[in-house]
Amino acid sequence: MIAQSETILLVDDDPVFRERLSRAMERRGLRVLDARDRATAREAAQSSPPQLAVVDLRMPSTSGIDVVRDLIALRPEIRVVVLTGFGSIASALEAMRAGAVDYLTKPADADQILAALRGERAQEEPAPSSVPSLERVEWEHIQRVLSECEGNISQAARALGIHRRTLQRKLANHPPSR
Repeated sequence: MIAQSETILLVDDDPVFRERLSRAMERRGLRVLDARDRATAREAAQSSPPQLAVVDLRMPSTSGIDVVRDLIALRPEIRVVVLTGFGSIASALEAMRAGAVDYLTKPADADQILAALRGERAQEEPAPSSVPSLERVEWEHIQRVLSECEGNISQAARALGIHRRTLQRKLANHPPSR
């Protein structure tokens, strides 16, 4: 259960999203700290240790996974939810291995985020009734291999048996929707 006096750290490079989520969390009685990147998140967590955190997966200078690892190292009992606009099974597994308690795709509202931080889902999505498209399966496989190669595009391209530029083109596209 989340107490109203708890502190939540919001880490996202999008200032508009961060501000809106910050106001929503304050309306729910939480004390809010916000950070735009890994360095400011680490600084905020050291100066005023939060009990909860919401971390964006993709930021310009670093991965949200690195931020999750930093927060867990500073405060092992912190509950972290990772948010992303580009969800994949590989990145979800990586977030959970790093110590996140849940992984949500954007757009996620404050109630969904708080439910995830509590360890429950506001509304479980029904299982997909259809088989994912070939493009979606390919995209998730590429994400898994890239994750296993720790983000090294050249190494991932070799593992996939494709040219590095081809892989870069595929990564530049948004994930196919089912």
